[in-house]
Order: sequence, then C-alpha cells, then structure tokens
Amino acid sequence: MICVIIQARMGSTRLPGKMMMPIGKYTLLSLVIERVKQAALVDKVILASTGTAKDVPLLKEAEKRGSISFAGSENDVLDRYYQCAVLHQASIIIRVTGDCPLIDPRIIDQIISLFKTGNVAYASNFHPPTYPNGFDVEIFSFAALEKAWNEAMLLSEREHVTPYLWKNPHLFSQTNLAYRRDVSKIRLTVDEQADLQAVNAVARYIDPLTASMEDILAVVESHPEICAYNKHITRNQGYEKSIKNDALMKR
Repeated sequence: MICVIIQARMGSTRLPGKMMMPIGKYTLLSLVIERVKQAALVDKVILASTGTAKDVPLLKEAEKRGSISFAGSENDVLDRYYQCAVLHQASIIIRVTGDCPLIDPRIIDQIISLFKTGNVAYASNFHPPTYPNGFDVEIFSFAALEKAWNEAMLLSEREHVTPYLWKNPHLFSQTNLAYRRDVSKIRLTVDEQADLQAVNAVARYIDPLTASMEDILAVVESHPEICAYNKHITRNQGYEKSIKNDALMKR
C-alpha cells in the first residue's frame, strides 16, 4: 500500500491558520490535497493532523476533498506518521507537508519510481536541493519509519519526522531525485504572509490546480516580482529552530 501522508495543523507559529487561507479559489489545504490526488501511483491520500479542536476543520476539509483524515500527536509528528501508517497498512510512505500547495503530482510519481528501481529505504528530492522550495517530497519504507520511530530521540527528529533517516545513510540506503537544473532558490512554500502573497501571485497567472512545475517555473521566471515577495526568507528555518532546541535540551 503506497500512501501519501500530508502533515498539517492550524497552529503555525509564523502564520497561524494558514491551512485554511485562500490561494485563488482554493484553501491552501484543499489545493495540496487536490494536487496530490492527481498522482497516478498512489493508493491512498491521508491528511495527518491532530485531535485538538482547532484542527477539526482541517479533518473535515480533507474528508470533503475525498482524502482520509487521521488525528495524532500534535508535537511528536514522527509518532503521528507511524501510527497513521500502521492504521492504514502502508508499506511505502510519501511525506508531503501542508505548506507546499503547488506540489507536483508528477514529482510524486517520479520519486516512487526512483524509490522502487533503486531498492532503497529512503529517497527525497532535496538532499541536495535542486527543485524549488515548496516541491519537496520524501519517500520511505514502513520498516525505515518503524526503525526511526523506535530509535529517534532528539526533539528535532520527532518533530520533523525524517532527520533520523537522512542523517544515518549507514542505516538506511538512500538516493536523491535531482532536477535538470538548480532552481532551489525559488521559494513557493508557505510559512509566512509574504509566501502566501507569492503563491497567490502565481495563481493569478495560471491555474494552480493543474499547472505543472515547469508551467509554474515559466510564470515565476517571467515575472521576477513574484520572487521579490519572499526572497528575504531562508530555507529550513523551522528545522534550524528545532536544532537549537535540541542543544538547549542537552545543557
């Protein structure tokens, strides 16, 4: 069973409630789900949120969009993924984060094919990054997820799900899906208000539901003002903050 598990919650520290904010005629969450559902090689699309009252609208929106809803741990996201995978008997898990509304289903299919032909435990398209920020995809076996769930100890490893996998290539065979050119400086993820402005600017020029990554790149590269919205925001700020918290816990 190949399952895409989309993690999302309403309690973003930088942009609270962002998952229900508009992108064109869609909400951020509905756009992520509808784009992921277009992947041909996926058996199930699951929203993994939390059981808190503020996240109930996300669970309802996911079901409305034909996705499966799962409520798990708020802070131990690795446990959320593991319990979700166990419940739905997932043998292969694709991790997508809810802040990537323009995620390309074609990339999901490509990384599934790469994962299978490479016979690896883990693969991504950002180690190192060549795709735009906001098109990140990870894939791993249930066995790898279970090992990480049992062994990962750091807060950053529990919150961000996969660091224990990609930090330990001696334990988990892995590979990377690379794009034909490096466009990783383009930012189309949504962490802050400026990011939302950038993605909505893209949606004014092209249908955000059906556009391919190449279509989106063509828009962004022909309209440099789009990248100007959020060029001041660096990649992986959330993970870097978690690393600092790890260091504080060790003191």
